[in-house]
Amino acid sequence: VMLAAEGLLPSSKGFRIKYDGPQRTVTDGPFAETKELVGGFWILQVKSREEVIEWMKRAPFDGGTEIEVRQIGELEDYGDAVSDETKALESRLRTEIESRQQP
Repeated sequence: VMLAAEGLLPSSKGFRIKYDGPQRTVTDGPFAETKELVGGFWILQVKSREEVIEWMKRAPFDGGTEIEVRQIGELEDYGDAVSDETKALESRLRTEIESRQQP
């Protein structure tokens, strides 16, 4: 069962938080490409960048751990790169998925 199939916005729109003891340092993107694999991800639904920063500053990381935070892209984020046909298809699919979730 597919729960999500979303693209991430570029790292230029993201930021990283570095954990070093009690210190939390926020660095804005873009970032050079990395050759490391993503080991996992968390999805947080928040109202703002500031809110996610506050939540993630409380995360149980330490020892120089660094995370990258990126927003899930929505169709309107891609502007004219998305055709009207694709927008209509996406809308139909979301409606169909929502109707299947109704009891």
